[in-house]
Amino acid sequence: MERLFKLKEHGTDVRTEIMAGVTTFMTMAYILAVNPSVLSAAGMDSTAVLLATCLASFIGTMCMGLMANLPFALSAGMGLNAFMAYTVCGSMGYPWQVALLAVFIEGIVFILLSVTKVREAIFDSIPLALKKAVSVGIGLFIAFIGLQNAKLVVGGATLVEMVDLTEEFSTRGICALLALIGTVAMAILYIKKVPGSILIGIIGTWVLGMLCQLMGIYKPDGENWFSLFPNFSMTDFSALGKTFGQCFNVDMDNVGIFNFITVIFAFLFVDLFDTLGTLIGVAAKADMLDDEGKLPAIKPALMADAIATTGGAVLGTSTTTTFVESAAGVGAGGRTGLTAVTTAVLFLASMLFAPIFIAIPSFATAPALIVVGFLMFSTITDIKFDEKHFTSAVPAYLCIIAMPLFYSISEGISIGVISYVVINLFCGKRKEINPIMYVLAVLFVLKYIFL
Repeated sequence: MERLFKLKEHGTDVRTEIMAGVTTFMTMAYILAVNPSVLSAAGMDSTAVLLATCLASFIGTMCMGLMANLPFALSAGMGLNAFMAYTVCGSMGYPWQVALLAVFIEGIVFILLSVTKVREAIFDSIPLALKKAVSVGIGLFIAFIGLQNAKLVVGGATLVEMVDLTEEFSTRGICALLALIGTVAMAILYIKKVPGSILIGIIGTWVLGMLCQLMGIYKPDGENWFSLFPNFSMTDFSALGKTFGQCFNVDMDNVGIFNFITVIFAFLFVDLFDTLGTLIGVAAKADMLDDEGKLPAIKPALMADAIATTGGAVLGTSTTTTFVESAAGVGAGGRTGLTAVTTAVLFLASMLFAPIFIAIPSFATAPALIVVGFLMFSTITDIKFDEKHFTSAVPAYLCIIAMPLFYSISEGISIGVISYVVINLFCGKRKEINPIMYVLAVLFVLKYIFL
């Protein structure tokens, strides 16, 4: 373990890394329930998608751990799966096989970009202040996701508002209350430096929920609110054949080439900057960036991401990307690839015990996202907001608020890059702008015009 992952060099040990890997998996396990649900709207078999998601997550996360020695996990990206199901297959009317082909081509392009160091150059060109801002923005973003998963934040006249705990108390209300209790308990355990505090918080909140169900406080209705106890039925492994290799079973004569290219570029843009944003944000929080703001293992990390996307398309799932929930494992002390390898093994095991893992309710993992959001938000103290640094502070601020408000990591980076170039250009600080930043700013503007 020491030779493979350099544990002492990173100030960690096997126990901490394994605990961090389990924590990361627990916060990501919801994807095993959500991804089949989303992609089934495109006409795909939900069991096949579940198996493909498990395998793609295993391949990508294992590559990340062994190739890059980083504690980051990969799975089918939220947002990208919705884009595939509801936009490409829904609004645009393409068969899901065509969408998978677009994802496969995207993965091949990313492999080429990773080999030629294009993605690495983009990562290195982003100024340090923006990289720190990405970490802060992701913290707010995942905290917001946590509040939504906990059903504490709901839509309303002001776009978002706090849920009425007394309304539908036996379902929505009690889940929101349990999430609040779990968040406070998890924070206390973390402050007291209890090992595995985040994981303990997740399991403890889940157990509280099951006790509430036994006592009749939580009452599942079988439609929107389900039993908190796991189902021990086995998975139909033969279902994978319904999606495996189907990305190559496409009749291109019925596919408009221009629209198809547009779909590929849409996948490329969102995946590229979601991945870069996640790597930047989580690496910054884990103090893995060097003095110049670079991530030493960025090239193999990006290659692992590209391999996962390509393999996932062949298996039968939407774009596989680095997950922001990796921050939960980092918050639990994960610093090396052993964390990722642990998470990967659990994804593989989840093929056998998927009904158990997908039973983890969202209100139990929500406290982890909220607490980790705080940990990532603390990076804001590294950004200089004095008048001397306004030209970098203002873009950093715009990047931070854009991520939760626009509900997208890539949009936050986009706003940050464009504003950084424009502000520094008109404030006479052209020398501060890396030439690649000009290219990125133009591409982002073109994205808003054409995509």
